Amino acid sequence: MTPEQRLEAFRQFVQKSPDDPFARYSLAMALRGAGRGDEAVAEFRELARRAPEYVPTYLMLGQALEALGRDGEAAQVYEDGIAQAARKHEGHAQGELASALEAVRARGAGSR
Repeated sequence: MTPEQRLEAFRQFVQKSPDDPFARYSLAMALRGAGRGDEAVAEFRELARRAPEYVPTYLMLGQALEALGRDGEAAQVYEDGIAQAARKHEGHAQGELASALEAVRARGAGSR
């Protein structure tokens, strides 16, 4: 299966189940892996809108934003993810997001 065929398969899965967090997450990750950062960010943002409780979204969205040089936006996403992880009592994810936020802030983005 070519990368384009793989992306198309994920797109069809999302089309059939637009509110399935794993389907949209898989598409976003495939886009990111294909070097389509802006498209990946759009899918991760749509996932966060449709399923804000799906905590893995926040780390991957933040990383995708960082890869595009959008550290300020990434910092905000990490903060949102930390709050969501805390609500869901997902300590490991909360720690990963906090580490990512700290790294972004150490570079001077998203400082408060």
